[in-house]
Amino acid sequence: MFHNIPELVKKRMHFLENIDSRDREDGTPRMQRLRQIPPETGKFLSLLAASAPKGEFIEIGTSAGYSSLWIALACQIHGVKLKTHEILESKIKLAKETIKFTKMEEIIELIEGDVIKFLKNYKNISFCFLDAEKEIYEECYDLVIPKMNRGGLLVADNAINHYETLKPMIDKALKDSRVDSMIVPIGKGELLCRKN
Repeated sequence: MFHNIPELVKKRMHFLENIDSRDREDGTPRMQRLRQIPPETGKFLSLLAASAPKGEFIEIGTSAGYSSLWIALACQIHGVKLKTHEILESKIKLAKETIKFTKMEEIIELIEGDVIKFLKNYKNISFCFLDAEKEIYEECYDLVIPKMNRGGLLVADNAINHYETLKPMIDKALKDSRVDSMIVPIGKGELLCRKN
């Protein structure tokens, strides 16, 4: 998977990594930054997604499509499409550029709008990456977990650097008998849940 990443995907990943790095150094306001995962988290997501059972692959919070590309590498192995959700127009524009530039239209489907409205329609979720506004994490968790296949994985970003904000959802996940959960200290911290 990592040894044969298409050149266009590598090129776009590097492009987005450079924008993200520049924005952080320049002190660009938080809401205007890409706020994407670091490369090591991308690889972690790919490996997890490649190990997920058959079913729906979803992403909540596309941003510019960087994490989508990492997850899409696993989707190619499974022969499934990643359905990724974004609500912000500026991020939707960048994500569309990412998908088109990398020629990943057959693997990544960008869905615009409030993800909460769409989550009710999913069934048989096998992999979910949650990286959106922190205020919706718990609601997304509550909607996703009942619809996950056995062995399905939910990964929520920012479990360490936004721990205090996410503590109610994290505590819920760690006590939830429907899943086995732990916080993985990679990148900004990933809450990893596996459906029992």
